Amino acid sequence: MRALIVEDEIPASEELNYLIQEHSKIEVVACLEDGLDVLKFLQEQEVDVIFLDINIPSLDGMVLAHHIGKFASKPYIVFTTAYKEHAAEAFELEAFDYILKPYDEKRIAAMLLKLENAFKRDHAGEELVEHGQAQVTDDTSVQGSSPKASVAGSGIRINLLRNDNIIVTDTADIYYAEAQEKVTKVYTKNGEFTMPVSISDFHGRLPQESFFRCHRSYLVNLSQIREIVPWFNNTYLLRLRDLEAEVPVSRGKVKEFRQLMRI
Repeated sequence: MRALIVEDEIPASEELNYLIQEHSKIEVVACLEDGLDVLKFLQEQEVDVIFLDINIPSLDGMVLAHHIGKFASKPYIVFTTAYKEHAAEAFELEAFDYILKPYDEKRIAAMLLKLENAFKRDHAGEELVEHGQAQVTDDTSVQGSSPKASVAGSGIRINLLRNDNIIVTDTADIYYAEAQEKVTKVYTKNGEFTMPVSISDFHGRLPQESFFRCHRSYLVNLSQIREIVPWFNNTYLLRLRDLEAEVPVSRGKVKEFRQLMRI
C-alpha cells in the first residue's frame, strides 16, 4: 500500500510516519503540509490511503476530503485530529477511521491492521472478477457463470459511528435499523450504533438486494430473517437470528415483501 501523510505539524507527522513503519508494511510516499499541494500531488500520483489532518493551510481537511471523494479511484481516508467534534462529518464522508491526537500506539496499530486487511479484501475481489472473466473466456464449458455473481457474496462494508470512532462493518452483520426522530439506530452483531442520518439516507448506503424497507421506521437484512409471523391486518412480524427483537412489515409493504420472500 502507498500512503500520503497530510499534517502541518512536523513532530506529529514524524510520529505518525514512525508508527506506520513500525506497525505495518505500508509505504509512506510523501508527507505534505498544505491542502492545495495535496491536490496537485494527487493529480500526478495515486495513493491507497491518506492520513489527513483537519486543520491544515490553504484547504481545510474536510473540504479536501470532499474533493478527494469525487475521484474515480478513491483512496481510504483516515482523519487524524485533536478534535472530537468532526467525527460525524467524517462518517458522512465515509472515512475509514478517525484517530484522535495525541496518538495512542495500540490504537494506531489496530487501525493499521484493519486497514491492511480491508485493502487485501478489496483487491482480492478485483482479482476474483479478473480471474472469473479469464475463466469464462478460456473455458467454453463453463455455463451460466458470472464474475459479478462470484463476488456478490463477498463482504460489502459500511462505516458506522460509535462515540468518536468509525467502525468499519460488514453489511452482512447488520440485523436491522430503526428510525428514531432525526437519527437511525442500527443493530448489528457487534452491538448498537446511532447514526446521525435519516433511515432513508442510511438505506441508500446499503446493498439494495439485501436490505428491505419493510416499514416507514424500519429496514431489515433479508438474510437475517429467522421466522415470518402473521400479524393483524394481514401483515407480518419478522423474527431475526440471534435477537429477541421483532421487526414489523407494514400493510403498504406486504405485497412487495411477499414477492421478495416468495410467499
